Amino acid sequence: MYARLSSNHHARYRNPLAVAAGEKVTLGIRDVDWPEFIWATDSRGRSGWIHQSLLNGDVVSRDYDAREIEGNTGDSVRLIELLGGWWWAENEIGEKGWLPEHALSIEPGIK
Repeated sequence: MYARLSSNHHARYRNPLAVAAGEKVTLGIRDVDWPEFIWATDSRGRSGWIHQSLLNGDVVSRDYDAREIEGNTGDSVRLIELLGGWWWAENEIGEKGWLPEHALSIEPGIK
């Protein structure tokens, strides 16, 4: 499935959390706007938001990367997975990361 960005999106964190399945994280607060996401910090000190469904207590259940991708209005992206209002997506140059659902206009058939 594909979508176009309906607004510009800029990544908020430059070196976010990236963890492998089985890693322990230190959990912090829930996001006020996105309550399914919890702030987590790995053993290397990298932090980011992680979806609650990817946690078993303080252990990550699968590989996860909190990176966002940047994009401009009209850019096309391939949608891969939706979690808590955010899409894991791939842009036209092969970069992958998260984009908020509200910044996307899903358009069947576009590439």
